[in-house]
Amino acid sequence: MRLQPTKTFAKNFRKLPENIKKTVHKHLALLLSSPRHPSLNIKKMQDPRNIWEARISDSYRFTFQIKGDVYILRKVGTHDILKKP
Repeated sequence: MRLQPTKTFAKNFRKLPENIKKTVHKHLALLLSSPRHPSLNIKKMQDPRNIWEARISDSYRFTFQIKGDVYILRKVGTHDILKKP
């Protein structure tokens, strides 16, 4: 599998605090190496576009889609991103 961030994901990422950016990098590496790891707490969202969410911390999440062997990273940020994944 590989990661493909969208422009929205990149824009969201730039706005994150530095300590959260480091955690995002760790969790993305974990997504690639062990997607069922409990700390990711991956869940399929109730969205017809087949969007998934994963935990970064208690307050931060990221959303993604799976297309073939690619994780398309959609958004990253606080829980508010889950309103419009």
